[in-house]
Amino acid sequence: MAKKSFREAKVAKKDEFYTQLVDIENELKHYKEHFKGKTVLCNCDDPRVSNFFHYFSYNFEKLGLKRLITTCYKNQNRDLFSNNDSERAIWLEYFGDRNGNLVPDPEEIGINYLNGDGDFRSQECIELLKQADIVVTNPPFSLFREYVAQLMKYEKKFVIVGHQNAITYKEIFSLIKDNKIWLGYGFKGGAGHFISKYEDTATAGDHREGMIRVSGVNWFTNLEISKRYEDLILYKTYNSEEYPKFDYYDAINVDKTSDIPMDYNGIMGVPITFLDKYNPNQFEIIEGLNRYTILDVDGRNEWARKEHIHFTTINGSPKYFRILIRRRTQNIPYTMEESQMSMAAEPKDDNK
Repeated sequence: MAKKSFREAKVAKKDEFYTQLVDIENELKHYKEHFKGKTVLCNCDDPRVSNFFHYFSYNFEKLGLKRLITTCYKNQNRDLFSNNDSERAIWLEYFGDRNGNLVPDPEEIGINYLNGDGDFRSQECIELLKQADIVVTNPPFSLFREYVAQLMKYEKKFVIVGHQNAITYKEIFSLIKDNKIWLGYGFKGGAGHFISKYEDTATAGDHREGMIRVSGVNWFTNLEISKRYEDLILYKTYNSEEYPKFDYYDAINVDKTSDIPMDYNGIMGVPITFLDKYNPNQFEIIEGLNRYTILDVDGRNEWARKEHIHFTTINGSPKYFRILIRRRTQNIPYTMEESQMSMAAEPKDDNK
Protein backbone atom coordinates (compact mmCIF):
# COMPACT_ATOMS: atom_id res chain seq x y z
CA MET A 1 0.00 0.00 0.00
CA ALA A 2 2.88 2.37 0.83
CA LYS A 3 4.46 1.84 -2.58
CA LYS A 4 1.16 2.40 -4.35
CA SER A 5 0.53 5.67 -2.53
CA PHE A 6 4.06 6.85 -3.25
CA ARG A 7 3.56 6.20 -6.97
CA GLU A 8 0.23 8.03 -6.88
CA ALA A 9 1.80 10.94 -5.04
CA LYS A 10 4.59 11.12 -7.59
CA VAL A 11 2.19 11.18 -10.52
CA ALA A 12 0.12 13.89 -8.88
CA LYS A 13 3.24 15.85 -7.90
CA LYS A 14 2.19 15.30 -4.27
CA ASP A 15 5.70 14.99 -2.94
CA GLU A 16 5.62 17.49 -0.08
CA PHE A 17 7.20 15.12 2.42
CA TYR A 18 8.70 16.85 5.46
CA THR A 19 11.82 15.26 6.93
CA GLN A 20 11.96 14.25 10.59
CA LEU A 21 14.48 15.97 12.85
CA VAL A 22 15.89 12.64 14.03
CA ASP A 23 16.70 11.61 10.44
CA ILE A 24 18.41 14.93 9.80
CA GLU A 25 20.46 14.60 12.99
CA ASN A 26 21.45 11.01 12.21
CA GLU A 27 22.78 11.96 8.78
CA LEU A 28 24.36 15.36 9.37
CA LYS A 29 26.39 14.24 12.38
CA HIS A 30 28.78 12.73 9.81
CA TYR A 31 29.40 16.07 8.04
CA LYS A 32 30.09 18.46 10.92
CA GLU A 33 33.60 19.37 9.80
CA HIS A 34 32.25 20.63 6.48
CA PHE A 35 30.06 23.37 7.96
CA LYS A 36 32.57 25.54 9.82
CA GLY A 37 32.54 29.07 8.47
CA LYS A 38 29.98 28.20 5.78
CA THR A 39 26.68 29.65 4.61
CA VAL A 40 23.98 26.99 4.51
CA LEU A 41 20.86 27.22 2.36
CA CYS A 42 17.68 25.20 2.91
CA ASN A 43 15.52 26.14 -0.06
CA CYS A 44 12.68 23.63 -0.17
CA ASP A 45 11.03 23.92 3.24
CA ASP A 46 8.73 26.24 5.13
CA PRO A 47 11.39 27.97 7.25
CA ARG A 48 9.18 28.54 10.30
CA VAL A 49 8.44 24.86 10.78
CA SER A 50 11.26 23.22 8.83
CA ASN A 51 13.29 20.67 10.74
CA PHE A 52 16.26 21.60 8.56
CA PHE A 53 16.03 25.19 9.79
CA HIS A 54 15.53 23.91 13.34
CA TYR A 55 18.66 21.73 13.16
CA PHE A 56 20.96 24.41 11.76
CA SER A 57 19.66 27.31 13.87
CA TYR A 58 19.91 25.39 17.14
CA ASN A 59 23.35 24.03 16.21
CA PHE A 60 24.60 27.25 14.61
CA GLU A 61 27.39 27.91 17.11
CA LYS A 62 28.28 24.25 17.58
CA LEU A 63 28.80 23.85 13.82
CA GLY A 64 30.54 27.21 13.52
CA LEU A 65 28.22 28.40 10.75
CA LYS A 66 28.63 31.78 9.14
CA ARG A 67 25.03 32.24 7.95
CA LEU A 68 21.79 30.30 7.53
CA ILE A 69 19.28 31.02 4.77
CA THR A 70 16.02 29.21 4.22
CA THR A 71 13.19 29.77 1.76
CA CYS A 72 9.75 28.36 1.21
CA TYR A 73 7.25 28.12 -1.60
CA LYS A 74 4.57 30.80 -1.12
CA ASN A 75 3.55 29.83 2.40
CA GLN A 76 3.32 32.30 5.24
CA ASN A 77 0.95 30.42 7.54
CA ARG A 78 2.42 28.70 10.57
CA ASP A 79 0.27 25.68 9.74
CA LEU A 80 2.63 23.16 8.16
CA PHE A 81 -0.11 21.96 5.84
CA SER A 82 -1.42 25.29 4.62
CA ASN A 83 -2.54 25.52 1.02
CA ASN A 84 0.34 27.69 -0.18
CA ASP A 85 -2.24 30.38 -0.97
CA SER A 86 -0.63 33.44 0.63
CA GLU A 87 0.18 36.37 -1.59
CA ARG A 88 3.92 36.45 -0.96
CA ALA A 89 6.65 33.99 -0.12
CA ILE A 90 9.44 34.74 2.33
CA TRP A 91 13.01 33.79 3.13
CA LEU A 92 14.63 33.79 6.54
CA GLU A 93 18.18 34.67 7.48
CA TYR A 94 20.01 33.84 10.68
CA PHE A 95 23.52 34.93 11.72
CA GLY A 96 23.58 33.19 15.08
CA ASP A 97 22.84 33.98 18.71
CA ARG A 98 23.15 37.60 19.82
CA ASN A 99 21.79 37.58 23.40
CA GLY A 100 23.83 34.70 24.81
CA ASN A 101 21.06 32.14 25.33
CA LEU A 102 22.18 30.02 22.33
CA VAL A 103 18.59 29.87 21.11
CA PRO A 104 17.38 31.31 17.77
CA ASP A 105 14.91 33.84 19.15
CA PRO A 106 12.35 35.39 16.74
CA GLU A 107 13.95 38.83 16.99
CA GLU A 108 17.27 37.32 15.84
CA ILE A 109 15.80 35.87 12.67
CA GLY A 110 15.53 38.20 9.71
CA ILE A 111 12.32 37.91 7.70
CA ASN A 112 12.54 38.96 4.06
CA TYR A 113 9.85 38.98 1.37
CA LEU A 114 10.25 37.42 -2.04
CA ASN A 115 8.69 38.99 -5.11
CA GLY A 116 7.75 35.62 -6.57
CA ASP A 117 6.44 32.34 -5.20
CA GLY A 118 9.70 31.00 -3.74
CA ASP A 119 10.28 28.37 -6.43
CA PHE A 120 13.93 27.28 -6.30
CA ARG A 121 14.12 27.87 -10.06
CA SER A 122 13.18 31.56 -9.82
CA GLN A 123 15.91 34.13 -10.37
CA GLU A 124 15.64 35.61 -6.88
CA CYS A 125 16.02 32.16 -5.32
CA ILE A 126 18.96 31.46 -7.62
CA GLU A 127 20.59 34.64 -6.30
CA LEU A 128 20.28 33.23 -2.78
CA LEU A 129 21.70 29.94 -4.01
CA LYS A 130 24.76 31.75 -5.34
CA GLN A 131 25.44 33.07 -1.84
CA ALA A 132 25.42 29.61 -0.27
CA ASP A 133 28.32 27.24 0.29
CA ILE A 134 26.28 24.14 1.14
CA VAL A 135 22.66 23.27 0.36
CA VAL A 136 20.80 20.90 2.68
CA THR A 137 17.13 20.05 2.12
CA ASN A 138 14.53 17.56 0.90
CA PRO A 139 13.64 18.72 -2.63
CA PRO A 140 10.47 17.55 -4.40
CA PHE A 141 11.08 14.03 -5.70
CA SER A 142 9.30 14.87 -8.94
CA LEU A 143 11.81 17.68 -9.63
CA PHE A 144 14.93 15.86 -8.44
CA ARG A 145 16.67 15.84 -11.83
CA GLU A 146 16.12 19.54 -12.32
CA TYR A 147 17.09 20.34 -8.75
CA VAL A 148 20.40 18.47 -8.93
CA ALA A 149 21.18 19.97 -12.35
CA GLN A 150 20.87 23.43 -10.81
CA LEU A 151 23.21 22.54 -7.94
CA MET A 152 25.79 21.22 -10.38
CA LYS A 153 25.46 24.26 -12.64
CA TYR A 154 26.30 26.59 -9.76
CA GLU A 155 28.94 24.21 -8.36
CA LYS A 156 27.33 23.87 -4.94
CA LYS A 157 28.09 21.35 -2.24
CA PHE A 158 25.01 19.61 -0.92
CA VAL A 159 23.36 16.97 1.24
CA ILE A 160 19.84 16.26 -0.02
CA VAL A 161 17.14 13.62 0.23
CA GLY A 162 16.08 11.69 -2.86
CA HIS A 163 14.53 8.40 -3.87
CA GLN A 164 16.77 5.56 -5.07
CA ASN A 165 14.83 5.46 -8.34
CA ALA A 166 16.64 8.69 -9.20
CA ILE A 167 19.79 6.60 -9.60
CA THR A 168 18.27 5.13 -12.76
CA TYR A 169 17.90 8.58 -14.37
CA LYS A 170 20.55 9.10 -17.02
CA GLU A 171 21.49 12.52 -15.67
CA ILE A 172 21.90 11.31 -12.07
CA PHE A 173 23.57 8.03 -13.02
CA SER A 174 26.16 9.90 -15.11
CA LEU A 175 27.08 12.06 -12.13
CA ILE A 176 27.44 9.00 -9.89
CA LYS A 177 29.55 7.19 -12.49
CA ASP A 178 31.84 10.21 -12.79
CA ASN A 179 32.20 10.41 -8.98
CA LYS A 180 30.57 13.83 -8.85
CA ILE A 181 27.85 12.74 -6.41
CA TRP A 182 27.42 9.70 -4.17
CA LEU A 183 25.20 8.29 -1.44
CA GLY A 184 25.39 9.42 2.15
CA TYR A 185 24.88 7.27 5.24
CA GLY A 186 21.19 6.76 4.60
CA PHE A 187 17.97 6.09 6.43
CA LYS A 188 17.63 3.22 8.86
CA GLY A 189 16.42 0.17 6.99
CA GLY A 190 16.47 2.07 3.70
CA ALA A 191 13.11 3.66 4.47
CA GLY A 192 12.09 7.02 5.84
CA HIS A 193 9.03 8.22 7.70
CA PHE A 194 8.02 11.67 6.50
CA ILE A 195 5.42 14.07 7.81
CA SER A 196 2.81 14.31 5.05
CA LYS A 197 -0.59 15.88 4.53
CA TYR A 198 -1.58 12.93 2.37
CA GLU A 199 -3.06 9.70 3.65
CA ASP A 200 -1.09 7.71 6.19
CA THR A 201 0.37 4.81 4.25
CA ALA A 202 2.63 3.25 6.86
CA THR A 203 2.15 -0.48 7.21
CA ALA A 204 0.39 -1.87 10.28
CA GLY A 205 3.68 -3.10 11.74
CA ASP A 206 5.43 0.19 11.10
CA HIS A 207 2.65 2.70 11.67
CA ARG A 208 3.30 6.26 12.77
CA GLU A 209 0.40 8.64 13.03
CA GLY A 210 0.46 11.43 10.47
CA MET A 211 3.44 9.94 8.67
CA ILE A 212 4.05 8.35 5.31
CA ARG A 213 6.60 5.55 5.03
CA VAL A 214 8.67 5.70 1.85
CA SER A 215 10.99 2.82 1.02
CA GLY A 216 14.17 3.32 -0.95
CA VAL A 217 15.00 6.88 0.11
CA ASN A 218 18.60 8.01 0.27
CA TRP A 219 20.78 10.96 1.10
CA PHE A 220 22.72 12.21 -1.91
CA THR A 221 25.84 14.33 -1.44
CA ASN A 222 29.08 15.57 -2.95
CA LEU A 223 30.75 16.22 0.40
CA GLU A 224 33.57 13.83 1.25
CA ILE A 225 32.73 11.29 3.94
CA SER A 226 34.85 8.46 5.33
CA LYS A 227 32.22 5.84 4.49
CA ARG A 228 32.99 6.36 0.83
CA TYR A 229 36.46 4.86 1.17
CA GLU A 230 35.63 1.77 3.18
CA ASP A 231 36.37 -1.42 1.26
CA LEU A 232 33.59 -3.90 0.72
CA ILE A 233 34.83 -7.19 2.15
CA LEU A 234 34.61 -9.89 -0.52
CA TYR A 235 34.67 -13.57 0.37
CA LYS A 236 32.97 -15.53 -2.42
CA THR A 237 34.72 -17.07 -5.43
CA TYR A 238 33.45 -17.05 -8.99
CA ASN A 239 31.74 -20.00 -10.66
CA SER A 240 29.67 -19.89 -13.84
CA GLU A 241 26.65 -21.65 -12.32
CA GLU A 242 26.13 -19.17 -9.51
CA TYR A 243 27.01 -16.17 -11.66
CA PRO A 244 25.37 -16.59 -15.09
CA LYS A 245 25.86 -14.05 -17.85
CA PHE A 246 23.14 -11.83 -19.24
CA ASP A 247 21.66 -13.02 -22.51
CA TYR A 248 22.57 -9.88 -24.46
CA TYR A 249 25.38 -8.28 -22.50
CA ASP A 250 28.83 -9.66 -21.71
CA ALA A 251 28.63 -9.38 -17.94
CA ILE A 252 27.81 -11.73 -15.09
CA ASN A 253 24.83 -11.20 -12.80
CA VAL A 254 25.28 -10.77 -9.05
CA ASP A 255 22.00 -10.77 -7.11
CA LYS A 256 23.38 -9.46 -3.81
CA THR A 257 26.11 -6.92 -3.18
CA SER A 258 27.58 -9.16 -0.50
CA ASP A 259 27.96 -11.93 -3.11
CA ILE A 260 30.33 -10.05 -5.44
CA PRO A 261 33.11 -12.56 -6.22
CA MET A 262 36.57 -11.56 -5.06
CA ASP A 263 38.36 -13.23 -7.97
CA TYR A 264 36.40 -11.98 -11.00
CA ASN A 265 37.92 -9.09 -12.94
CA GLY A 266 35.33 -8.80 -15.70
CA ILE A 267 32.15 -6.75 -15.79
CA MET A 268 29.47 -7.56 -13.20
CA GLY A 269 25.83 -6.50 -12.98
CA VAL A 270 24.99 -5.69 -9.36
CA PRO A 271 21.77 -4.44 -7.71
CA ILE A 272 21.13 -0.75 -7.17
CA THR A 273 21.78 -1.17 -3.43
CA PHE A 274 25.47 -1.65 -4.31
CA LEU A 275 25.88 2.12 -4.30
CA ASP A 276 25.52 2.15 -0.54
CA LYS A 277 28.82 0.20 -0.40
CA TYR A 278 30.50 1.74 -3.42
CA ASN A 279 34.15 2.66 -2.96
CA PRO A 280 35.58 4.31 -6.12
CA ASN A 281 39.03 2.99 -5.22
CA GLN A 282 37.76 -0.59 -5.18
CA PHE A 283 35.36 -0.57 -8.15
CA GLU A 284 34.65 1.46 -11.25
CA ILE A 285 31.15 1.96 -12.62
CA ILE A 286 30.82 1.10 -16.31
CA GLU A 287 27.12 1.43 -17.22
CA GLY A 288 23.58 1.04 -16.01
CA LEU A 289 21.51 -1.82 -17.36
CA ASN A 290 17.74 -2.02 -17.57
CA ARG A 291 15.61 -2.78 -20.60
CA TYR A 292 18.18 -0.61 -22.37
CA THR A 293 21.55 0.68 -21.28
CA ILE A 294 21.36 3.97 -19.39
CA LEU A 295 24.22 5.82 -21.07
CA ASP A 296 24.18 4.03 -24.45
CA VAL A 297 27.89 4.71 -24.87
CA ASP A 298 28.25 2.20 -27.71
CA GLY A 299 24.94 2.83 -29.47
CA ARG A 300 23.56 -0.65 -28.88
CA ASN A 301 20.15 0.60 -27.70
CA GLU A 302 18.95 1.15 -31.27
CA TRP A 303 19.64 -2.51 -32.04
CA ALA A 304 17.90 -3.57 -28.81
CA ARG A 305 14.77 -1.63 -29.71
CA LYS A 306 14.60 -3.16 -33.19
CA GLU A 307 15.11 -6.68 -31.84
CA HIS A 308 12.89 -6.14 -28.77
CA ILE A 309 15.81 -6.98 -26.51
CA HIS A 310 15.75 -6.59 -22.73
CA PHE A 311 19.36 -6.26 -21.58
CA THR A 312 18.93 -7.66 -18.06
CA THR A 313 17.41 -10.96 -19.18
CA ILE A 314 19.03 -14.23 -18.14
CA ASN A 315 17.64 -17.29 -19.91
CA GLY A 316 14.77 -15.10 -21.08
CA SER A 317 13.83 -13.80 -17.62
CA PRO A 318 14.55 -10.09 -16.93
CA LYS A 319 16.20 -8.85 -13.76
CA TYR A 320 15.60 -5.47 -12.16
CA PHE A 321 17.98 -2.57 -12.88
CA ARG A 322 21.65 -3.51 -12.66
CA ILE A 323 24.73 -1.35 -12.24
CA LEU A 324 27.63 -2.63 -14.30
CA ILE A 325 30.88 -2.50 -12.36
CA ARG A 326 34.44 -3.78 -12.64
CA ARG A 327 36.87 -4.44 -9.81
CA ARG A 328 39.95 -2.27 -9.77
CA THR A 329 43.09 -4.41 -9.64
CA GLN A 330 45.90 -1.83 -9.73
CA ASN A 331 47.55 -0.28 -6.69
CA ILE A 332 45.19 2.37 -5.36
CA PRO A 333 45.26 4.98 -2.59
CA TYR A 334 43.25 4.43 0.54
CA THR A 335 43.00 7.86 2.11
CA MET A 336 40.48 10.46 1.02
CA GLU A 337 43.24 12.98 0.31
CA GLU A 338 45.26 10.56 -1.84
CA SER A 339 42.15 9.36 -3.60
CA GLN A 340 41.11 12.90 -4.52
CA MET A 341 44.59 13.64 -5.90
CA SER A 342 44.59 10.38 -7.84
CA MET A 343 41.19 10.95 -9.43
CA ALA A 344 42.03 14.54 -10.27
CA ALA A 345 45.22 13.48 -12.02
CA GLU A 346 43.65 10.54 -13.85
CA PRO A 347 43.37 11.28 -17.60
CA LYS A 348 39.86 11.35 -19.01
CA ASP A 349 38.97 8.56 -21.42
CA ASP A 350 36.12 9.67 -23.67
CA ASN A 351 35.62 6.09 -24.86
CA LYS A 352 34.64 4.81 -21.43
